[in-house]
Amino acid sequence: MPQPNIPTATAPAGHTAVPPRLRVENGRVVRASVPPLVPPVEQGSLADVPFVNAYEAPDDIALSRRHRDGTWHDVSCARFAAEVTAVAKGLIAHGLRPGDRLAIMSRPRYEWTLLDFAAWAAGLITVPIYPTSSPQQTSWILRDSGARACVVEGGEEARAVTAVRHELPALDHLWQLTAISAEGGVLGAISAAGRDLSDAVVSERRALLAPWLAATIVYTSGTTGRPKGCVITHGNLFAEVDNAIALLYPIFRKLTDEPPATLLFLPLAHVLGRMVAIGCVRARVRLGHAPSTRTEDLLADLAGFRPTFLFAIPYLLEKVFNSGRARAEKVGRGGAFDRAARIARRYGAAAEAQQHGMAQGPGMGLRAARSLYDPLVYRRIRAALGGRVRHVVCGGSPLGRRLGSFFEGAGISIYEGYGLTETTAAATVTPPNAQRLGTVGWPVPGTEVRIARDGEVLVRGGQVFGGYWDAERREVVPATDADGWFATGDLGSFDDEGYLTITGRKKDLIITATGEAVAPGPLEDALRAHPLVSQCLVVGDDRPHLAALITLDQDGVAHWQQVMERGHLTAGELTRDPELLRHLRRAVDDANAECAGSAVIRDFVVLPRDFTIASGHLTPSLKLRRTAILRDYAHEIDHLYRAPDGAV
Repeated sequence: MPQPNIPTATAPAGHTAVPPRLRVENGRVVRASVPPLVPPVEQGSLADVPFVNAYEAPDDIALSRRHRDGTWHDVSCARFAAEVTAVAKGLIAHGLRPGDRLAIMSRPRYEWTLLDFAAWAAGLITVPIYPTSSPQQTSWILRDSGARACVVEGGEEARAVTAVRHELPALDHLWQLTAISAEGGVLGAISAAGRDLSDAVVSERRALLAPWLAATIVYTSGTTGRPKGCVITHGNLFAEVDNAIALLYPIFRKLTDEPPATLLFLPLAHVLGRMVAIGCVRARVRLGHAPSTRTEDLLADLAGFRPTFLFAIPYLLEKVFNSGRARAEKVGRGGAFDRAARIARRYGAAAEAQQHGMAQGPGMGLRAARSLYDPLVYRRIRAALGGRVRHVVCGGSPLGRRLGSFFEGAGISIYEGYGLTETTAAATVTPPNAQRLGTVGWPVPGTEVRIARDGEVLVRGGQVFGGYWDAERREVVPATDADGWFATGDLGSFDDEGYLTITGRKKDLIITATGEAVAPGPLEDALRAHPLVSQCLVVGDDRPHLAALITLDQDGVAHWQQVMERGHLTAGELTRDPELLRHLRRAVDDANAECAGSAVIRDFVVLPRDFTIASGHLTPSLKLRRTAILRDYAHEIDHLYRAPDGAV
């Protein structure tokens, strides 16, 4: 038996989600809590997981690795544990000591997950870095974390680190995954250095670890300043993944003839992507990695891998829906697609109402209509995701009820969640058989969520991180209060059954000249769902009304130009095109109606270029840098409020 021993993550054969315990004050729910579904891990660490898997189920498939020709090759639990051991011995042979930091700067790849577990097996702490990070961000994270070694994916990332290496006296090793073309690559070379070491060396390093020790330092997006290092322990990650596996049993457990499998394309530098990878290894769910999120590359990987579930941001589902609508319109079936979409939304809403005992579920007529459109529309939507996907967990931003009910009706169950780096990914999620579209669900089992008097969301539970890393003091600075509550900075509210809705960031609140406080997030998310819109920033601080900066989605605009026969307009011409502006005005009006708030977007301007990471307007995790955008587009914003009412 692998030592130290940890319990296997187990999931119930099926259950109705346990409703949260609620606290009501002055007629409104202010606190919700759900008891844990699994006991906490009290010994060992994540480093033990591959070895427990290899002992209990050596021939089970742990991961699949994509080869250059696009084919997928399965990796058994026994083989993965052997590779973890080999790489761990190599890291030890290179002089890395227990507690040293290993930074990883790469897109999602098999080697990323292998390095994560190998580093833990060697007693190290991993530090993920977005491959899109600037040299300044990269230098800061490597210096602040004190990384002694860094593994990068390709030449571009290697050059980014090399450019700042003179600022990194602690960095002894820099390895590039694609630098060696020989069999085994750079990880083979690392492993070769430890070939003469005994496997017992790795066992000794693993034995030094415990749940309360740091597993990783994950840096925040840095929307308003330098990223902060969140120290996440092995116990935090166990609390998150074990309860998620137990709760989301239709996803992680083999309930049909199709074994569960997922393709990971979320960045592993993001805590949600990391949770997915660890959870799949923990639950022995076949895991593949997709390094490219270019539409054609990702669709090819989905078709080749054929996952049964996905973790995604709403943008992917918006893209699939809009692409399906565009293809239907191209062959003269746009009207049929729209009718199918209405049927799917009605079906999804009826199925949701049935889960809550509010209705009998979809009637015979609705079922018949859905069956009619399944081969014509819904099957094509599912095919775009690989053909076998039946579950999608969404996070990062609100999906919206219209899109959520459509996918429910199209045969794909949607789960929305909410969390932060500091809460080790999800703090809430909509549970199976009790979804409530448009909300982010109930607290993850083992978690409490409270709404403060000013509307801020507070979280307490086993997955809440230990604190922020203070490099100067070489210690972890706690970020919770004396009772263990973490203040998220987000605003939210519960409904009568404890379902949480997030309304925006506390620091992003807009106070208009009339004194009205407006959370811009819902309006921005509603506008971003439109096929013509890439990004949106709502403004209005100390102004008489709200306005918006809008950037255009290239694929959506290209399709619009083709349908409208508008020719090849330049970016500047598009921003002034009357027909395009009329379409965007309708999109703004629809967003205002959907959000149904007293404050609405009255004016907008279309910018000639998108917000990007390179321009400094997006973080590596694609969050808006509001301060930078407001600064760089101050002239355009001033012009909006000088223009006559309703002008663009």
